[in-house]
Amino acid sequence: MTEGSHIILFRPQHPYSNFFTLARCEPTLEKGNNLVHRAFTTVASRSSIYLCLFSICLVFFSFLMTHSVNAVSTEAAVNVSLPRIKDFHLKVDLVNSELKFPSSMAFLGPNDILVLEKNEGTVKRLVDGKLLPQPLLKVPVANLGERGMLGIAVAKNETGFTRIFLYYTKSGGGVTGDDWMGRDPCCNVLYRYDLLDNKLINPKLLLSTPADFGSLHNGGRIVIGPDRYLYIGVGDIGGHDSLTQNFRNSTQTVGSVIYRISQDGAPVGGILNSTGTGPINKFYAYGIRNTFGMDFDPLTKKLWDTENGPRFGDEINLVEPGFNSGWKQIQGLWKPIGPKGYEVQGPFVGNPSNSSLVDFDGKGKYRSPELIWNTTVGPTALRFLNSSKLGIDYENEMFVGDVNNGNLYHFKLNDNRTELSLKGLRDNVIFNPEENYDFLFGINFGRGITDLQVGPDGYLYVLTIADWVKQEGKSEVGGRIYVIKNQ
Repeated sequence: MTEGSHIILFRPQHPYSNFFTLARCEPTLEKGNNLVHRAFTTVASRSSIYLCLFSICLVFFSFLMTHSVNAVSTEAAVNVSLPRIKDFHLKVDLVNSELKFPSSMAFLGPNDILVLEKNEGTVKRLVDGKLLPQPLLKVPVANLGERGMLGIAVAKNETGFTRIFLYYTKSGGGVTGDDWMGRDPCCNVLYRYDLLDNKLINPKLLLSTPADFGSLHNGGRIVIGPDRYLYIGVGDIGGHDSLTQNFRNSTQTVGSVIYRISQDGAPVGGILNSTGTGPINKFYAYGIRNTFGMDFDPLTKKLWDTENGPRFGDEINLVEPGFNSGWKQIQGLWKPIGPKGYEVQGPFVGNPSNSSLVDFDGKGKYRSPELIWNTTVGPTALRFLNSSKLGIDYENEMFVGDVNNGNLYHFKLNDNRTELSLKGLRDNVIFNPEENYDFLFGINFGRGITDLQVGPDGYLYVLTIADWVKQEGKSEVGGRIYVIKNQ
């Protein structure tokens, strides 16, 4: 900083109040001082104060104008908190606000989106921002907790048919929500459908897993890999004490896995058990408490995921074949202790010994997380932006949403793309919320982000559960789709 006073941009002490504050400051400001107060006390004349106030108002007005969402006329009436983007060159537009607890989405084509409604058991179609009058599909789902209509992927096959893959919790009694009345769900299922004349037909069951142990951690994210295989993340489904949760004396293999199967449901190149016929030969990775986000790096073709910790230890992981994430022997860098479902942070483990983990005769490999949140944020969707439409600074970089704060994070990777570039974080851990600031890309995305997709137009689309109505306290309005694009 040179001699004299300057107009500067600085980071506020609490990163979630505003992204930037404009101040006229002296060059020698002590840490902990009120910057705005000291700035104005150093201004020499009343005219300078007026000029500074005018500059602040002008910048703040410009910020509001450039970062407001293009919304329908009812937006002002309900006074919804609008998302904001850290990069002034980008903006957020509202695509649709009429969804009921949306969990996942997938593009059929330009301006043509399929959206799942978790609690309704419906697949909705959105064309040019408008919902079609009737859903493409409605099935009875168990929807207590994290059960429901959960995951979707779209594939075009060689014959021209569009195939839709759906993962959901099937109702035990054929009535949506009957698990709230004590009826056990049937199972979590993966079905393949053909899309024809705006209907989903020819259902084929590809995968079925238990769902009656608990209502949490059913996972459900589906991605189609560069190899055209299906990758499906499933959590511990309430906490089975299984081999896949690193209980060495167990014989169960239920939950806490990422499946890899063909689009016909067959195992492909068994990683942990290539000779057996059981479910293990469909496992790509294991030891995963729960995941709501997976995507393949468009350059290296390697899989990454997010993982939800209990009250600590949210993670981002590079998922190699045979990856063991360590649950329930390690989460983040610590041993989980306490009763099932109420685990808290125990002793520091770091890199656990193989003797404490299940390794499937050496085929499973533990790898420590690439990023850990000590205070949970509930990371959900993970997406690589395989597009230059937002600028080359973001091309092929990682974006992650969270459900606890409605935040959108942006991460750069190192040169060989095997680690995140974390600007010197100690042990790759974010220990307090202020350390999130360097990775924040956007804030105020409703009650939480459930999915991120790159559209055929190359822009980043964000799906949110719901938005808070400020004037009515914590009332909610419908789930939304936003698109992030250039100004």
